[in-house]
Amino acid sequence: MQRGNNRQAIFAVEADYPFFRDALVEASLKYGLAIHAYVLMTNHIHLLATPDYDDSISKVFQSVGRKYVQYFNFTYKRSGTLWEGRYRATVVDSEYSIC
Repeated sequence: MQRGNNRQAIFAVEADYPFFRDALVEASLKYGLAIHAYVLMTNHIHLLATPDYDDSISKVFQSVGRKYVQYFNFTYKRSGTLWEGRYRATVVDSEYSIC
């Protein structure tokens, strides 16, 4: 999960979503991150993904962050950070039992 700084919007218009998605796809292919599902909300994103390497997730978020923040800041005549710190990740275990 990655959230906008101060929970501000990270997508202002519909065209922002495909730009972000395309940057995400490009980076995930380059750095080995299999994306199974994603949700792009106005002020944050969620991914369900499997990394091929230990640094896949961090490299993808770094790459997408650089590209998208540059696009967003230029498009909306702003400067500074867009994200509220580092992304948050948790392990999802595919093994489960029904009690």
